[in-house]
Parts: sequence; C-alpha cells; structure tokens
Amino acid sequence: MNDERRSAPRKPTAVPIEVTDSISGENIGRVGNLSRTGLMLICHRPLRDGALYQLRFRLPSPRGVNEEIEAGVHTMWTDQAATNGYQWSGLRIISIGAAAAACLDRWLEAGAVGTGSV
Repeated sequence: MNDERRSAPRKPTAVPIEVTDSISGENIGRVGNLSRTGLMLICHRPLRDGALYQLRFRLPSPRGVNEEIEAGVHTMWTDQAATNGYQWSGLRIISIGAAAAACLDRWLEAGAVGTGSV
C-alpha cells in the first residue's frame, strides 16, 4: 500500500541547495527534497508551524547557469532532525512565478538530483 499523500512526488538533491528567507536575507537551511508543489528543508533554526515564508534558492545546472527560484511557502509540519540543532520542515509551495515554475519543472524532469538541466 502506498502512503504517499503528496500531490507530486518529492525528488532528493545530490548537492546542497542553500535556501534564503527573501524578507530577512537570512540563510535558513538547505533543501532535503523538492517537488513542484513542496519541499522539505533541513533548517538551522526552527520554522513556525502554519507560518508563511518567502524563500529563494538556486537550482544547480551542469551548464553552470543556476536559475534562482523564489516561492511563497506554507509550513505544513516540523520535526527535530537526527543532528542536534537542526529541524526538518515540510513546506507547501503556495506562490511561484511562471518562469520559476517552468525552471523547477525542467529541473525535476531532468532527474532532480542536482545535475539536471535548467
């Protein structure tokens, strides 16, 4: 039986993708996995359950042109990570521009492990 409740499967990343809070400019962590509709962050600081954030990150590309993605997200869940001082947060993408969405789609279709073409 498949327990997957997400509307789109998440893809892991092979290289660190650092994530910045667009409002504060603070690096809040890195992407653990990513889909068209959400992501899991490995955070340096706790995010609030149910909170809204505006985040930025760059998707790696083998061509060396890393496209920046900016998206509005909603925190769906949080949990302590196995490593002290870190937290996992599941986020649903609630707002993303057309160009960023197309870039994300291409990256996911290309394999999504950090070497896809953007």
